[in-house]
Amino acid sequence: MAEIGHNVSLSERARRIRRNALRMGEVQGQGYIAQALGVADVLAVSYFHATSYRPEDPEWEGRDRFLLSIGHYAIALYAALIEAKIIPEDELETYGTDESRLPMSGMAAYTPGMEITGGSLGHGLGIAVGICLALKRKGSKSFVYNLFSDGELDEGSTWEAAMSAGSYKLDNLIGIVDVNQMQADGPSLGVMNFEPLAPKFESFGWFVQRVDGNDIDALVKAFDAARHQDAPKPRLIICDTKMAKGVPFLEARERNHFLRVEPHEWAEALKIIDAGAVA
Repeated sequence: MAEIGHNVSLSERARRIRRNALRMGEVQGQGYIAQALGVADVLAVSYFHATSYRPEDPEWEGRDRFLLSIGHYAIALYAALIEAKIIPEDELETYGTDESRLPMSGMAAYTPGMEITGGSLGHGLGIAVGICLALKRKGSKSFVYNLFSDGELDEGSTWEAAMSAGSYKLDNLIGIVDVNQMQADGPSLGVMNFEPLAPKFESFGWFVQRVDGNDIDALVKAFDAARHQDAPKPRLIICDTKMAKGVPFLEARERNHFLRVEPHEWAEALKIIDAGAVA
């Protein structure tokens, strides 16, 4: 983790990430807000407990790489990068606008801290495998984290990468799959039933854990176990998350893959998030 702000709790980091995401969503009046709210705890633990990086030097060679496979989750990662001081906070007001460094789908060429360009789903894990192999050849001790979605489990390329990672015993790879049970076409298991998920990855030679992705303590334990696992194999953390976590009236929306939110609702959502602030 970066050597900044050790006195700030992980739950407060997650709250601020949610707040940053809501403020960006308000700029456009819509977006993939539910995913950002749902994965905020995962990002808080990733950036402020697990990964090594330097905010002032996002391309530091010794950093851990955090790859966002899910391009439309960019708003979530921007929110974390702002909290990590890699991106200035005032830039969130430019989200999705012309000339912004924060396009609605993540692009590595535009955004500090964005390791890969996402968008077409199912490619992140394969890219992570390639980076892991390259780092091993260099003798690097860095980890590669790859956040991907349950929707990407529909893609054959994800499973090819999973098989390759196990075959090459990539113990520097930590996969994080966000299982929020919702895709553009409806509930995830109704689109393509990927369960039982853990045994599938285990059969490819992965060390697998499954946790509540909105439980900070459980996430810390899972990330610690993944980093300190001795077996020469890739590691996967399956995170069961709740879409729009932390804002009950958005959680209750039946179809919240892409949210259009009324102006007064943004203010109400921010009020709810601010009520959880740590003094």
